[in-house]
Amino acid sequence: MIDTPPSTLTAVRADAHAFLDEVTGTRPRHGDADLAWLRTVAHRVQDAPESFLSWLEEILGDEENVRTAAKRSYWHPNGFAKMVLHASADFRIRLHVWPESAEPSRGESNPHSHRWEFASTIVAGEGLHMVEFRETTEGGMAYDRYRYGADPANPAALRADGGARLEVEKTPRVRRGDVYSCDTAIVHTVRPIAAGLTATVVIQGPHRTGTTVVYCEPGQTDDQPNGELTEADFRVLVGAVAKAVASCR
Repeated sequence: MIDTPPSTLTAVRADAHAFLDEVTGTRPRHGDADLAWLRTVAHRVQDAPESFLSWLEEILGDEENVRTAAKRSYWHPNGFAKMVLHASADFRIRLHVWPESAEPSRGESNPHSHRWEFASTIVAGEGLHMVEFRETTEGGMAYDRYRYGADPANPAALRADGGARLEVEKTPRVRRGDVYSCDTAIVHTVRPIAAGLTATVVIQGPHRTGTTVVYCEPGQTDDQPNGELTEADFRVLVGAVAKAVASCR
């Protein structure tokens, strides 16, 4: 779902801690970080770019912050970075970065769902092209279905879960200024619209389910390990995003 309502968060304070302090202080007092609140935070990234930029610069200026964030981040097999800038018990703030390349990245090309809800917004590049799917008994395209998180010995492994057919339900495009939200029922793929630097901020809520689904084309290997993301990688990527945010203010 894409929406563009105004943010309801309070005015930003003019210091480097303003963005995270404000976000943390507006969490629902009763209940957890629901999808409505995740969307509100994503809108705040768009509404207060100076505050968000200051936070990125604060992270880059602290060696311990860089070290901690890099350890919980990784390279996706398709060549883009998934970085966790903030992690707490009920929400995370992630930065997904597709570096500039000669050709557009395949992004997350395997249809998949998530164990958690999230809202995201574009902070660099033209945007993202989504394809949302649903299972069907007739038509569509055949896939091998896997369960992610179903193996207690290796939560990151894909466990075979039979076959399925998928048909396209929606094809949303998310551009700068839009907020895209996703619940655990949505199965989708994601790829950048253009080949230049593309970055999206993902506000992730708590886990709602124990497992999620991933679909692979028949014959495609299910062995798709993540790659190590170094501290140097982290600095280069976050620095490039900070520069892009600063240039658009």
